Amino acid sequence: MDQLLDIAQAAERLNVTQRFIRRLIAQRRIDYLKIGKFIRFHPTDLDKWIEHQRIQHVRHEAN
Repeated sequence: MDQLLDIAQAAERLNVTQRFIRRLIAQRRIDYLKIGKFIRFHPTDLDKWIEHQRIQHVRHEAN
């Protein structure tokens, strides 16, 4: 089983601030685990979140 990450580790993995991670949690925009009073992230959940943020390039055809 992969090691669970805390907020600081998740922020480092995504290359964002801890404040941004806390905002994602508050807005329920990212999956997380609540273990007692602790917030933890599974690495594959972070990978899925990254993939869902992908914006596909739309190619416009010239007439």
